[in-house]
Amino acid sequence: MIWTSGNEPRHERRLTRPAIYLLLATVVLLLGLNWPIMATGLKSITPIWLGVFRVAGAFLVILFISATTGNIKLPPRRDLPIIVSLAVFRLSLVFVLVFTALQLVPAGRSSVVVWTTSLWTVPIAAVWLGEKMSARRWTGLVIGILGVVLIAEPWGSDWGEPGVAAGHGLLILAAITLAATSVHIKAHRWTITPLQAIPWQLAGAGLILIVTALLVEGSPVIDWTPQLAAIVAYQGMLATGVAFWATIVILRNLAAVSANLTLMAVPVVGVVSSAIILGEEITTALLLGMGMILAGVALNVLSDSSEVAEALDP
Repeated sequence: MIWTSGNEPRHERRLTRPAIYLLLATVVLLLGLNWPIMATGLKSITPIWLGVFRVAGAFLVILFISATTGNIKLPPRRDLPIIVSLAVFRLSLVFVLVFTALQLVPAGRSSVVVWTTSLWTVPIAAVWLGEKMSARRWTGLVIGILGVVLIAEPWGSDWGEPGVAAGHGLLILAAITLAATSVHIKAHRWTITPLQAIPWQLAGAGLILIVTALLVEGSPVIDWTPQLAAIVAYQGMLATGVAFWATIVILRNLAAVSANLTLMAVPVVGVVSSAIILGEEITTALLLGMGMILAGVALNVLSDSSEVAEALDP
């Protein structure tokens, strides 16, 4: 779920509608396919070092795009809090949580649990931004949480295995962290554009992850193969760098509600691709839980849309 604050400057040239939908479909595929790819890469690289490589690759891509489009700019002081927040929490902490959880929870299931981000933004935004908790939002939140319970399958035989409960907890914590930073993004009044801010976020996250990796995991010992190199390149350049840039372009050219509803296909692609690539089982509980989470997310997205319409109605 992507939030826009409505406070950031807009300088990007608008694209044609077919180009935007093609870009949106590309983002959905890149992010959905990334879940089994991440799980495969973690068999050869420790979680934090994979985060380092992912951020480093993304930094190079975004730096190139920023340089060629004239978007390299030092952030003013008023934008530093949001840049630090996103570097520390939305990038560094979330990558560590998700990569660690992927060693404990199947990739397809993980993709759906992390997608509960928009559900947690509802109570956080109500507390910090004073947004109204409408009946539709409460309904979406309850339906989504019940969907998480279904996906976790606490009655299943694997729930007692070491790390299963912890893995689900890490994924939910990652979703809540993403939600909290989304609320911060919404509340912040940007001086520079998000594209101008991303290189600094990635640079800060990279430094944090390198130090953390050296302290926690030590120097990396990696047996590089063509497959592993391709996985690392996909992580940094496509799933993060290109996806970051493309999402910004999409949100500049398409209504946020339409974009967010379409991006709900990401966990669906994650589940299907994990079943095909990794042979993960798609259980009835997973399908029902995913359906409930997507329904809860859709209710919240539509609530935002109706509130905007009411505010504009004379």
